[in-house]
Amino acid sequence: MGEKSRILIVDDDENIRKVLTKILEDEGYLVEAVGTAKEAIRITKKKFYNLALIDIRLPDMEGVKLLTKIKDTVPKMRKIIITGYPTLNNAIEAVNKGADAYILKPFNLDDVLKIISEQLKKQKEEKKYSQEKVAEFIEARVKEIESEKISVQNKE
Repeated sequence: MGEKSRILIVDDDENIRKVLTKILEDEGYLVEAVGTAKEAIRITKKKFYNLALIDIRLPDMEGVKLLTKIKDTVPKMRKIIITGYPTLNNAIEAVNKGADAYILKPFNLDDVLKIISEQLKKQKEEKKYSQEKVAEFIEARVKEIESEKISVQNKE
């Protein structure tokens, strides 16, 4: 089995943090939970997370604004907004600011687990694609350098 995916929960409701942490840990994920946007920003500067579940209403910042404040990582951290206050404007703003998915409270646990699984799968695909592109670039650059060497040798 591969490395466990790391998930960050950002929600001011302690009960939601505890329940989600327990469920996700039981599913085999490494989970950390914080109650404020400030804590989320601080912790994402120090650690890598595959995915963040972010409540749309936090005491110190709107979750949608937090989407752009969390440190971007490689591979790209997947970000899911959780809201008990769904509006079309919230959904559009969340997507425009970088949310990869949008979950409504109260949520169906099976749906949440499915969305998390799908997002982590997309992240793995993006990582593989990025690695392939880097390998292609390196191979092309090596050929280019070899050609330049041959060209220089032929001029000598």
